[in-house]
Amino acid sequence: MDIQKEQGALDRLLQDDVIDLRQYWQTIMRHKWGIIGFAFVVTLLTTLAVYSLTPIYRATATLLIESQQANVVSIEEVYGLEGAQSEYFTTQFEILKSRMLAEKVVERLNLVEHPLYNQPKEPLLPFDLNWRDWIPVELPGADQETTELDKRREVVDAFMSDLSIEPVRKSQLVKISYESPDKQLAADVANAVGEAYIESNLEAKLELTLKASSWLSGRLEGLRSDLTAAEQRLQQYREEEKIVGERGGLDIASQELELVATKLVEARRDRLESESLYKQIRAIGKSDPTRLELVPGVLQHPLVQRMKEAYAQVEQKRSELAKRYGPKHPNMQSVNSELRNARQALDKQILSVVNGIETTYKVALANERSLQGSLDGTKGNIQSLSRKEYRLRELQQDVDAKRAIFNTFLKRFNETSATGDLNTANARISDPAVVPIEAAKPKKKLIVALAFVVSSLFGVMFAFLLQALNNTVKTPAEVESRLGETMLGLLPLLPRRRKNPNQSYRHFLDMPQSPYSEALRTIRTGLILSALDADNKIVSVTSSVPGEGKTTLSLGLAFATGQMENVLLIDADMRRPAVSRALGLDKSHAGLSNLVAGTAQLSECIQRYEEGNIDVLSAGTIPPNPSELLSSKRFASVLELLQTKYDRIVIDSAPCQAVSDAMILASQVGAMIYVVKSDSTPHQQARSGLKRLHEAKAPIVGVVLNQVDVKKTAKYGAEQYGGYYDVYGYSGAK
Repeated sequence: MDIQKEQGALDRLLQDDVIDLRQYWQTIMRHKWGIIGFAFVVTLLTTLAVYSLTPIYRATATLLIESQQANVVSIEEVYGLEGAQSEYFTTQFEILKSRMLAEKVVERLNLVEHPLYNQPKEPLLPFDLNWRDWIPVELPGADQETTELDKRREVVDAFMSDLSIEPVRKSQLVKISYESPDKQLAADVANAVGEAYIESNLEAKLELTLKASSWLSGRLEGLRSDLTAAEQRLQQYREEEKIVGERGGLDIASQELELVATKLVEARRDRLESESLYKQIRAIGKSDPTRLELVPGVLQHPLVQRMKEAYAQVEQKRSELAKRYGPKHPNMQSVNSELRNARQALDKQILSVVNGIETTYKVALANERSLQGSLDGTKGNIQSLSRKEYRLRELQQDVDAKRAIFNTFLKRFNETSATGDLNTANARISDPAVVPIEAAKPKKKLIVALAFVVSSLFGVMFAFLLQALNNTVKTPAEVESRLGETMLGLLPLLPRRRKNPNQSYRHFLDMPQSPYSEALRTIRTGLILSALDADNKIVSVTSSVPGEGKTTLSLGLAFATGQMENVLLIDADMRRPAVSRALGLDKSHAGLSNLVAGTAQLSECIQRYEEGNIDVLSAGTIPPNPSELLSSKRFASVLELLQTKYDRIVIDSAPCQAVSDAMILASQVGAMIYVVKSDSTPHQQARSGLKRLHEAKAPIVGVVLNQVDVKKTAKYGAEQYGGYYDVYGYSGAK
């Protein structure tokens, strides 16, 4: 069974990728009379409406618009860009559509007084509402003036709505078309629009030329005065500020600043060199020439070095005399006196060098400060010159700008005066409009044909919409595709009879050779062959919701199986039992609930239905807890006992979406049949019920499609029921 389900799911997956045109055709044929009727009504109404319309005539005049004339003095206009030409033609097209041009044509043809535009208006309401009746004061003249203005505006609006301007692609031609119920008026208006455009263009050119010349002449005088005033302001500023050079002396000041900055760097370097010696001397002091002698700047001085050499010679001489004479010898005293003089001379020279170093440092410091002051002054002067130069540049730019504008206007004035624009028309009517013979609209035959086609398509779309919105299960293919279950069989819809509304209960017994009875035998055969090796002695019948025909199937299956086997029919729907009522048995007779509860014996609960050759175990007394009763061990024991006495047990259980009785029976039966009412049960609801049963591991052998309207669908593809039902009437043939 699992292999068959997997194969069926694979087949459905492959079929989903194929467009079933035959199914679409069946949908159309199923609703063909509705589609044809709707299309006929719409077409008839459209025909009546179209043939009652007033014919409209269209006249067309062709206007040739010349290219924009180039100004021979301006080389840019001689070699004009293609984009400029495109913009020019677009502008002319919009002028043709303008309201001003429409008003000129309306005035020329006096359309305000034309009978076509003076037809009385029908009131929107069945009674007339005049605002004059509500205003006690009459305004003289105001009402007439407003009415004439509104009337003229309405005529122009109606005129523009009937006028169409269409340029011919990749050409300079324009189609001017006008639609009107009056043939002659249509031709007159089309020609008048072209003539009005040509005249309007000539008037605009003449007026523009006069205005341009006058405006350029007056503008040149003002520009000349502005240029002279700007030049005078520039010269006056130069004289007041005594500015020399092109940049107001800023270049000279910049050179001076660069020179002073260079001198300052050199002076700062000299000051730093002398400052080091000066700090060393200040640290030693002038009281000790001997220590000052060690300063590098003093020691390296040439005079100090010569004095030191002289002092060394005297000291050497004294040393030689000291070896021969005593300290009191005249020669020694003379040498000592000479040595003291040499030392004093050396110290004096050292102090002189030290004073020179101090003087050099002070001079270098004073020079640096002087150059720094000069640099600061030069910077200030440059800033002042920069401000002057900025103002000078502003004045110069003002002069240059005014001179450029003046030269441009002078050039344009000279071009206009030298060449002038010839007052020639830029357009002409190449093909005047003629009075049309046939009406342009409405195209009656085309509209009627389109109405029929569109209404037919709409009817087809509505039929497909109804088909798409119908989410019920109707065919065996939908059982397999939408529910994913095996189709076990189907039961046809029996005709309703007032005397016997529930004829399906006994139809198998009353008409054993009918197609309905044959369908029950097909289901019986499918049940027996569904699991030859499995134990399906106990068969449970359930559905999604009440009213789908599970009791009918239980009865029919019990009758069909009772012809071959010893069969027991159990009514396990103890909330709404229907088997006793269907068979006309005693409702108060002991049944399943009494047997499970132990209040009655098996022989007391079983009722024999001889006409159907079956035994019946009714629901008995309705218990307060049917689910607990079915899930009890005593119920399981009862089923085990009944299996020993009967070949087949058919159980009519409660709907699985309403209560859980069917899920409880799932583990105690060998087979379960799921009933779906055709064209009634939504496939989502049925699939949900089947899902619950699968979760309870119910042994579902297939689905029975009940109450199928075979006659309704027989001519729209009834062969889809082949194998499940005798659609050819073979079983009922004599």
